[in-house]
Formats: sequence, C-alpha cells, structure tokens
Amino acid sequence: MTTHTADTANASRRMRAISQDVLGGPETLHETELDRPEPGISEVLVRVHAAGLNPTDWKHRSMGLFLGEPPFVLGWDVSGVVEAVGVGVTLFRPGDEVFGMLPYPHGAGAHAEYVTAPARAFARKPAGIDHVQAGALPLAALTAWQALADTADVREGQRVLVHAAGGGVGHLAVQIAKARGAYVIGTASAGKHELLRELGADELIDYRETDFASAVADVDVVLDTVGSDDYRSRSLRTLRRGGVLVSILPMNAEQLRAEAEQYGVRTELLIVEADHAGMNEIAALVERGRLRATVAETFPLEEAAKAHALGEAGHTAGKLVLTVR
Repeated sequence: MTTHTADTANASRRMRAISQDVLGGPETLHETELDRPEPGISEVLVRVHAAGLNPTDWKHRSMGLFLGEPPFVLGWDVSGVVEAVGVGVTLFRPGDEVFGMLPYPHGAGAHAEYVTAPARAFARKPAGIDHVQAGALPLAALTAWQALADTADVREGQRVLVHAAGGGVGHLAVQIAKARGAYVIGTASAGKHELLRELGADELIDYRETDFASAVADVDVVLDTVGSDDYRSRSLRTLRRGGVLVSILPMNAEQLRAEAEQYGVRTELLIVEADHAGMNEIAALVERGRLRATVAETFPLEEAAKAHALGEAGHTAGKLVLTVR
C-alpha cells in the first residue's frame, strides 16, 4: 500500500465530533477528530445527518451528571442512514434511513458524523419528513410517549395538563395527548400560545400572569417538565382523585408522595429509555399527520456551542437541531 493510499484509508476511519475536555459553559465545546466506531453484535453504524439538542445536553455539559467527567461527546437524538450492521442485525440494511434515541444516558455520542447503537434503538424514518424533522423527535417524543401512553395510559376524554407546553417535550406531549383523544391544557408564555393552538391545545395558561392551580381543576394527568417543588405541589391540587403526576425531572419523592396521598393521587418519576416499539408508535403518528416537531433553528455541527447557548437561554419554542454534512 502506498503512503497516499494508507493516508486515504486512515482518513476514512476518522470522523468529526463535538467534544469537551472540561465541564463548563458552551465555550468548552470544540470540534475534534475521533476514530469512527464499528458496529458490534446487534448494533448498527449510522451516518448522522441531523441530531437534536435537548436540555439534558447542556446539563451534562456543565455538570457531568450521569456521564461523569469529560472528555465525552454529547447527543442522544439521531436521524441518518445505516452505514453498516453488526452480527445478528435483521431489522436494517445499509442504506436504510433511520431515526432514534441512543440509549440514555450512557449511550451519548450523536453530535458526530457517525454513531453506533443497538439496532432496536432505531425505527425507519418516516418518508414524509426530512432528517432535520426526524432528528428533532426521538428523545423528546419518546419522553412524552412514555409519560402519557406507557405510564399514565391517557385515554379519550381525559384532561391532561402539560407544563412548559412550548418546550421540546411539551409541544410534542400536547400532540400525543390530543392524538389519544384527551382535552389538553398547557402552561406557556403568551408568545407561544398561537403555536400551541395550532398544535391542538384546547386551553392555554400564561404562567407569568395566572396561577394555574387556581385556573385548572379535575385533571386526570399532569406532565411536569419544569421540576420545581412548588410547581409539583401546586399541580397535585389540580388533579382529581385517582389522577397521576408524571415528572421527567428529579423530585423529592418521599415528600411529594406523602403530599399526593393526601389528595388521593399518585406521582411517578420517568427517565426516558431507548425504545424500538415507542419509536415505531412515534413514526406512525408522524405518518398519520398527528405529530410534528417544531424546529426553532438549525446549526451546522461545528456551531454546537452557539446552539447550546441559545437553548440554555430557555426562550426557544420547540427544538434546536445540529446538521451534519
């Protein structure tokens, strides 16, 4: 093999990625070059076209959380094309367009040109949406699906209160609850109300002007995406007996459970899981025109730090997405 050929072969086994060497602000993120991963047993190698951002990305960037100390590559949302499959994979073939969530939390790595993950973390990308739309969906949509469908078993005619309804999880939860026949109430700043009405919300509360606990009653399900003890405590008062509050953020479980018992309701803490069946349900909702991600803005991979800064400011509606050339 000539030197030129060897250099070309080595380059083909490398990839661009966004990494960090220390915990901190968006400025800690930098583009680097890493070895391209190889798919193991029951895994697929996916060439990333788009990768969504979620609040858990900037929380891990600044605090480490489940990932500990860097270096690491963040990102759990993926939409792309299968490049290769490992031994035992029967669901996909090279060339298939897929989208999914890398196993949370230790499977992070989507903010790169290639990722490997269990084949069953993915589903086929709906043909009617592009990779940016698909890349915005997985973690947030799975969170909403697992909270509302799997945990709360939302049914037709029930009343569902979604906090931070204009956020990444919230705006998808509104659509999923509506698709299941619920009456949906959302809390959001006034500037996001028009979007949420378009997505199907039946009733909206500007949390800056109105105490939702005084305005809402007889709710069957509350989806808490805010995480403060005050929000959860007030949410319990909106539930009818037998209702459930599902939180996607850490909570003072014992104290909240004791308070919930006084109202005859229950509380659940959900941490999202990679889920082939759930991704197929999400794909089906997309294909039926019942679910779409609102993409606030896209950034090229190398501008990940800018995307983090914007997302962390907390003023966007919907999702931010990194695009990979």
